[in-house]
Amino acid sequence: MFTKIMVPVDLAHVASMTRATKVAADLALLYQAEACYVAVTAPTPGPTAHNPQEFAAKLEAFAQGEAASHGHRVSSHSLVSHDPAVDLDHDLLKAVKTIQADLVVMASHVPGVADYLFPSHGGKMAKHSDISVMIIRES
Repeated sequence: MFTKIMVPVDLAHVASMTRATKVAADLALLYQAEACYVAVTAPTPGPTAHNPQEFAAKLEAFAQGEAASHGHRVSSHSLVSHDPAVDLDHDLLKAVKTIQADLVVMASHVPGVADYLFPSHGGKMAKHSDISVMIIRES
């Protein structure tokens, strides 16, 4: 049913995404699909990595760690954006087409007051993507 599952990750917060990454791994195993872990970084040094190459290596290491833990096929795809906070939704939608994903599995936070003012990343993906989007609420 699915061949490539896109899993957006925030390398600075992987500990708070365990439910979503587990669901993605389970679906990848069930459908013998590949899970492609996607993340966006800036070209400048940040708390996660000093440069985009180091960021891509950390993302690939994370993907390989997920494969070792769960036994599914993985890949990684990192994107560089001059302003990830502003461009994140657009970049993730573009990545869906670039990697030819047919399902997105992504984590979401528990909604709060700010969600009435600002749309969530998961909501925007679900609204604007041409493929199915499964949003996993992390508690």
